[in-house]
Amino acid sequence: MAQQHLDPTDPVAGPAPTGDALAGYLRAQATEFLRALRLHRETGSGASGSEGSVDAARALRRSARRISASLHTFQPLLDTDWCEGMRPELAWVSGTLAMEHAYTARLERLLSALHRLSGSTALPAKTAGTAADAADVAAGSRAAGAAPVPQRAAPRHAELRTPPTPAQERGNLTVGAAKAGALLDRQLTLARTRAHSTALQALGSSRFHAIADKVAVLASEVPLTRSAAGTDLRPLAAAAKDRLTDAVAALPLLTAGHPYNAAALIHGLSPDTVPHPQDAPWHQVRLLLRLHRYAREAIRGEPNGNSVVDLRLLSAGQALNRHRDASEAAAAAAQAARTPRIAPATAYALGVLHADQRHEVEAARFAFQQAWQKEAVSTR
Repeated sequence: MAQQHLDPTDPVAGPAPTGDALAGYLRAQATEFLRALRLHRETGSGASGSEGSVDAARALRRSARRISASLHTFQPLLDTDWCEGMRPELAWVSGTLAMEHAYTARLERLLSALHRLSGSTALPAKTAGTAADAADVAAGSRAAGAAPVPQRAAPRHAELRTPPTPAQERGNLTVGAAKAGALLDRQLTLARTRAHSTALQALGSSRFHAIADKVAVLASEVPLTRSAAGTDLRPLAAAAKDRLTDAVAALPLLTAGHPYNAAALIHGLSPDTVPHPQDAPWHQVRLLLRLHRYAREAIRGEPNGNSVVDLRLLSAGQALNRHRDASEAAAAAAQAARTPRIAPATAYALGVLHADQRHEVEAARFAFQQAWQKEAVSTR
């Protein structure tokens, strides 16, 4: 049987953590930020970025999120002007560094879905495209504002000499799916490259250096208020938990508790290009759940966030992460389908892919509902 842990926001959980505990947590996160920044500079950041620089960027984002979340939750115990100046800057750092990884993961998710939907078990190696493929890719380039890349057609005699076997036919993508994959690859690779360049420019900017200087000061001196040393952190952490509970209560969990209800497909054919309005409350719950988790870390004094893991909260958070990823992947497929002058088979494949990702949204909502209901039952 899984071990049960007391909620640290509960008054019976132990001695009251005060502003000193918050200061220790913030100093630890600032130290992690500076360590990740040093690692990023040592590993370098070329056109594609080494594995070490990717890990360093991930650590930078992680520390920036935790510092920003703590400033939000425990702002009454910190200097107000300092908090108001730091929070948007840390959000800028985290958001800028996250974009390259997001585009990479989105492309991988969509290509994997295309192969799954086509009955292919693995991603085949890239081959030279046909004239129709080149037209779709060029259309994607024009829509993204980039110069088209010349495409090399496979020799005609090569196709005649080695006809595909039935097994190869089943293992490869259909024509429409192949064109859709090429279009998505072109658009999202271009977006990822731009995000990488933007991140490099941000890390070398005077704005980022100013943030790094403030974080360096935070590593040794936390701007607490005079009363913070004797103030219990738990009421503020409990308020963060209440905000999460209220936001979850506003979700249609009763509907999400029934699998394959297709609620996420509503308005799927709407001409409106903005994200699905029904997704916004779920994204908000994801952010509030993160604030709640980080507040628990601060109270427990866990700088790395992995000393004590609440498996129910972890499962709920993972479901919401999948919800966000599927929602954004569906939006990318819909955006690609709006590319002018693409072949009907390409548009059809992108439509199937969009519907598939919206079903993934539905599945993630169902998984969150299951995880959250288990938490609610276990804490009665």
